[in-house]
Amino acid sequence: MDIILPNWPAPANVKAFSSLRAGGVSKGPYEGLNLGMHVGDSVYDVEANRQRLIEANDLPSAPVWLNQTHSTVVADLAAPTAQVIDADAASTSSKGVVCSAMTADCLPVLLTDVEGTKVAAVHAGWRGLAGGIIENAVKLFDKPVMAWLGPAIGPDAFEVGEDVLKAYVEHDSSAIKGFVEKGNGKYGANMSILATQRLNSVGVEAVYDCGLCTYSDAERFYSYRRDGVTGRQATFIWIE
Repeated sequence: MDIILPNWPAPANVKAFSSLRAGGVSKGPYEGLNLGMHVGDSVYDVEANRQRLIEANDLPSAPVWLNQTHSTVVADLAAPTAQVIDADAASTSSKGVVCSAMTADCLPVLLTDVEGTKVAAVHAGWRGLAGGIIENAVKLFDKPVMAWLGPAIGPDAFEVGEDVLKAYVEHDSSAIKGFVEKGNGKYGANMSILATQRLNSVGVEAVYDCGLCTYSDAERFYSYRRDGVTGRQATFIWIE
């Protein structure tokens, strides 16, 4: 099973990766390793995909899955659980708890402190990012933090309206650097720039970006903006 390993200098006891589309049993528009139980795919196929993921990557426990609603809620996890948690980010200081962020264009953000004593996985869609999901996650750390930005829709494909621009620029005028005007009230939004600005604003200067676009690579990634009906990949982090 192919995966993406973060290009960051995380402590050795912190393990993380992003899944890719290949390697699963899902069919039709979900073809591949769809991990999303909520997108209309066969429950049995998704369960098989999730089990393949656990076994192929030697996970210490089943990932904790989130019911993501573009909120700014961060769940702090003490132990593995089969319960689906209502949150858009998960953090833990406990060994063997696998935090996850499921995406199909939104930006997955991984966090770890420099000593490897706490980690977090964040699902950053534009609403959650504008609302402060990253800031809420970083608040849970009491040591210096580094971040990794996983695969997400790139600025060439992520066209947004003036409402999205306004949501960011009213918070911080420098956010204009994350937008390129396309005319007719439309803008190309750069989620990596916008997320890096938010991270920097709460003291996270060590930010590493994979630079991969989900929209432009149908072979490796699911993309909601590209396909509509599609599966989900996910990004994981845990303390060994």
